[in-house]
Amino acid sequence: MRAIRFHETGGPEVLRYDEVDRPEPGPGQVRVKVTATGLNYIETYHRSGLYQMPLPCTPGSEFAGTVDALGAGVNGVALGDRVATASGIGGYAEYALVPADKLVHVPAAVELDLAAAVMLQGMTAHYLVYSTYPLKAGETCLIHAAAGGVGLLLVQMARRIGARVIATVGSEAKAELARAAGADAVILYREEPFAPRVRELTAGRGVDVVYDSVGKDTWEGSLDSLRPRGMLVSFGNASGPVPPISPLVLSAKGSLFLTRPTLWHYLATPEELAWRAGDLFTWMANGDLHVRVDRRFSLADAADAHRALEGRETAGKVLIVP
Repeated sequence: MRAIRFHETGGPEVLRYDEVDRPEPGPGQVRVKVTATGLNYIETYHRSGLYQMPLPCTPGSEFAGTVDALGAGVNGVALGDRVATASGIGGYAEYALVPADKLVHVPAAVELDLAAAVMLQGMTAHYLVYSTYPLKAGETCLIHAAAGGVGLLLVQMARRIGARVIATVGSEAKAELARAAGADAVILYREEPFAPRVRELTAGRGVDVVYDSVGKDTWEGSLDSLRPRGMLVSFGNASGPVPPISPLVLSAKGSLFLTRPTLWHYLATPEELAWRAGDLFTWMANGDLHVRVDRRFSLADAADAHRALEGRETAGKVLIVP
């Protein structure tokens, strides 16, 4: 089969289109014939070496497809089942493996490519607004990168809850996407500092929570946008890692809360996985949640997909299709 691998860390050019053996499922594993794989920022961290991986490495944990083979001891899954996962192994390939307890069945009303597009980013948005900071109707949140894959889903979920959404984006075209998703106010961060504008929009109070996937470039402004005892949820490093911070800064700026969550701690049990994925699929089937696929790249063009993502050229989800 064909797969993308990197044998050394570096830029997108290290991604190779290799011929490899089709993987065999071990005990408790399922092999999936991949329909589509979701591209996520964490794979650029793996490829660059920011997050170390054994080499050679086939990236990709989020994909959807049909069950092709079962390992020993697998129950509740049959050949041909439509499934999706955010915890797979080697998704940049024609076939990939996944632990059976980390996959979910995809209902017939949801297209497999859209299931691949929503698993990781959709469940990230879900845990952020329902668990990390349980957003309530009437509260105000600030969402950075609001026209990105997670951002557009976050905006929709926050509005569904009944919260007020202030969004930051990098261009007027992306502002239109954020508004269409339900953002109440949109700030073009390249044209004006966002923290003073947030204060103006909240009559000086600040927001209840900031959902920040950008990292280094927005860090200080995010702190300055919060109300006293507000929470900064830092869940990504798109512009680089956040620098070290003294806890006294949180005290001085209003007894703020800071958390740096990751999805896997919010998928701790099969029940939690089923809850989050089930909500997503139900909302998608009902038309209450719209998943925007920005573009699709062939497997052979995975390096171009990484370049587009890192160049902030995308608005919505990017898929890699075998």
